[in-house]
Amino acid sequence: MKAFETVHGLVAPLDRANIDTDQIIPKQFLKSIKRTGFGDNLFDAWRYLDEGDMQMTQNERRLNHEFVLNEPRYQGARILLTRENFGCGSSREHAVWSLMEYGFDVVIAPSFADIFHNNCLKNGLLPVTLDHATVDQLFDRAEEPGFELTVNLVAQEVRLNDGTVFSFEIDPDYKAKLRSGEDDIIATLRHADQIRAFEGQHKARQPWLFNR
Repeated sequence: MKAFETVHGLVAPLDRANIDTDQIIPKQFLKSIKRTGFGDNLFDAWRYLDEGDMQMTQNERRLNHEFVLNEPRYQGARILLTRENFGCGSSREHAVWSLMEYGFDVVIAPSFADIFHNNCLKNGLLPVTLDHATVDQLFDRAEEPGFELTVNLVAQEVRLNDGTVFSFEIDPDYKAKLRSGEDDIIATLRHADQIRAFEGQHKARQPWLFNR
């Protein structure tokens, strides 16, 4: 995954609570374990007026122009602002992949479902938890044309263009991984020599486990 330190970008406000992973990426699109190919189907049932499938391109679909992400003023948004319990429901990692491929680097909400929150951190999407009052304030500001935020992972701050700053918490280990761009697999492979040595010792001590 790419290294993450600071993101400055347009904010898209999705004013709904308890958005589950089937609403983020519906089950009919979960036909691949690749991390690409899901961005066009993010929030599919809300973004489009017809029912799509994996073979249809976005140009073949009928857009719901009343849905916030289809409004011209929010095109190119890198920060998604939403309500509490975002990402509840099933544990599908595709939900994070679809948000990232669409173009989001950060999701801000008062709370996240635990598994979704962990999936974000493992894939390089930054989930920022801010209190309800602060999120309400940001929703009010997001109605302004071109409302942008700067999210600084190093300082653990969300900064408005007027200088207002809100702090957020993040696990130190995940912060380090996001900053380095290392996922759990890369971190594990750094210990490949020790792993191979252990496997060799284990096989020598209990060879019958390997005689199949």
